[in-house]
Amino acid sequence: MTPHISRKRSTLAIATAVAAGALLTAGLTTGASARQDTSNATTAAEAPAAAPMTLSASVRSGLLRDAEARTAATAGKIGLGAKEKLVVKDVVKDRDGTTHTRYERTYDGLPVLGGDLVVHTAKSGAVEGVSKATKASVRVASTDAKLAPKTVAKAAESAAARSGETEKADANAPRKVIWAATGKPVLAFETVVTGVQKDGTPSELHVVTDAASGKKLFQYQAVENGKGHSQYSGDVTVGSTKSGSTYQLTDGGRGKHKTYDLAHGSSGGKLYTDADDVWGTGKPADTQTAAVDAAYGAGLTWDYYKNVHGRSGIKGDGKGATSRVHYGNNYVNAFWQDSCFCMTYGDGEGNAKPLTSIDVAAHEMTHGVTSATGNMEYSGESGGLNEATSDIFAAAVEFKANNAKDKGDYLIGEKIDINGDGSPLRYMDKPSKDGSSLDYWDANAGNVDVHYSSGIANHFFYLLSEGSGKKTVNGVTYDSPTKDGAKVEGIGRDKAEKIWFKALSTYFTSTTNYAQARKDTVKAAGDLYGATSKEAKGVAAAWKGVNVK
Repeated sequence: MTPHISRKRSTLAIATAVAAGALLTAGLTTGASARQDTSNATTAAEAPAAAPMTLSASVRSGLLRDAEARTAATAGKIGLGAKEKLVVKDVVKDRDGTTHTRYERTYDGLPVLGGDLVVHTAKSGAVEGVSKATKASVRVASTDAKLAPKTVAKAAESAAARSGETEKADANAPRKVIWAATGKPVLAFETVVTGVQKDGTPSELHVVTDAASGKKLFQYQAVENGKGHSQYSGDVTVGSTKSGSTYQLTDGGRGKHKTYDLAHGSSGGKLYTDADDVWGTGKPADTQTAAVDAAYGAGLTWDYYKNVHGRSGIKGDGKGATSRVHYGNNYVNAFWQDSCFCMTYGDGEGNAKPLTSIDVAAHEMTHGVTSATGNMEYSGESGGLNEATSDIFAAAVEFKANNAKDKGDYLIGEKIDINGDGSPLRYMDKPSKDGSSLDYWDANAGNVDVHYSSGIANHFFYLLSEGSGKKTVNGVTYDSPTKDGAKVEGIGRDKAEKIWFKALSTYFTSTTNYAQARKDTVKAAGDLYGATSKEAKGVAAAWKGVNVK
């Protein structure tokens, strides 16, 4: 990809080139002031009563403060034990006044992994329901561990190295926790083993160990990544900010989202600046080119969540994240890290294909949104749902962007040819076309790579949006089957997006699996459109189509 930027007064023009035998170029604009948002927000008249409101930073902070002041009373209302306390994490308020407050839980001062929950409160203040990651009663006989932390750390480090998931493994000091995500809650240690994964991606492997027996109970990778994507966006606009006599690639209109140059390193980086607000040369060798693409994708994703779902920023607090480009050498991937609240992009093979397309930016940024809401563990079926959520909203952002050079589609990574044959990385209409992803749920779904088990939810989303059978959208022809051969009627992508976000933000928890996702999305559709609506029935039919009943 080869964007090119030319300066016009206070705007910055970036042209994107598509390599297709010959080099085609086009221009792009950005500004020293914040980029104006020209996408159409859903009006109050169009939004269902159960749709989320857009909350200003002050209103959201007020709701969080109120929830924090009532944690003890709320814990009592929902029947928690004397040693259990609630810690407020997030809040969503619907147009009808209902609030959905997400909490983490502690027991005798220890974090409860798998103890997260969402309390649904009516406008009147009455608790209408609770969505819990575990139904088990959280209590242990003692919080004194039999094993020493050093012993646990060494075992976790060795296990990570043996599994091949983390090279150059280095275990941080374990923290004592209650493990409640599966089975009976037990006292445990959580150890974060850092290092690098086989492809060069940083590793933050969380290993949970029984504090009495030393048995490994669970592990998951906290660095959430996708497969590489390339950028061909044509004319686009990004925000820059003037600081003294120079310009910074800081988007003042989107929470001061910043874009950094890692210069082929793996940490640190330098904020992009420019003397005349003219970014890039139209060639990938210019370090600013990838920066523009990353900033553009981040801006589109910010606009999408704010205008469609009423969420200002990843955490809903109006604060921007960070994009980092030029990670490593020949690094063919991109990833999200909570620890730096950042998205990081490699330059691809030969450092010539920056992995900064619209869909990859939206995919990685959505990992941050998921972490701040449903926070599905990045392993097993919950990990597949986590990955699918990023794919679903990657497609949604791409459609919403309405970019003539990168039209919306139900394909992931269609612009990069990472397979060398012109094929995309993933297909939502029939995921198995990539050779590995699952079209339908089966009992083994939790045992495959999360990028492949995500196919079940990706397929569900396509069926819910467009229906089964053959269909052409934006020039791309799809042919989506169902497990039992039954026809599924789509309800439209816009409604499907709202249903998935409603479920993600108000019902999904860290342990949500496919069966629970079905229940939660049916409930979300009922909230938005009515329990007997065609939309709610459509959700059930689409899940049946992928063998989740």
